[in-house]
Amino acid sequence: MPSLQDQLRGLVYSTEHGELCPDCRQPVADCHCAELAEQARLAELDGIVRLRRETSGRKGKGVTTVSGVPLPEAELKALAKRLKKVCGTGGAVKEGIIEIQGDHRERLKAALETLGYTVKLAGG
Repeated sequence: MPSLQDQLRGLVYSTEHGELCPDCRQPVADCHCAELAEQARLAELDGIVRLRRETSGRKGKGVTTVSGVPLPEAELKALAKRLKKVCGTGGAVKEGIIEIQGDHRERLKAALETLGYTVKLAGG
C-alpha cells in the first residue's frame, strides 16, 4: 500500500490524456485491460458447452443458460441471436453466459451440436 506522502503527491486531475482506465491508469484509447480479461476468460474454458436450466434470482421464471462457449464477446452475441431465433424467444448475454428465456435445453443441444460444439446437459 502506498504511503500517505505518495498518495498526496499523486496526480489529482489532468485533461492531457482524457479519461483514464481505473485499473492500469492508461488513457482509455491505449488500455488493453478488456482484451486481457477476455483472453483470460477464454483460456480457462475446457471446450465443453454446458446447458443448464436456472430459476434462482429470476422470480421463479426459468431460463436456459449456455456457458463455456469458447468465443469472443462479439461472436458470442451473434451466436446468442442465432440461438434465440432457433427457440423463438428472447434472451441476453451476461458475463460470457448466454441466457435464453424458457426451458429449451434439447433444442439448444441439437443446434449447438450441429455447429460442432461438445454439449453437456448440466444440473437438473
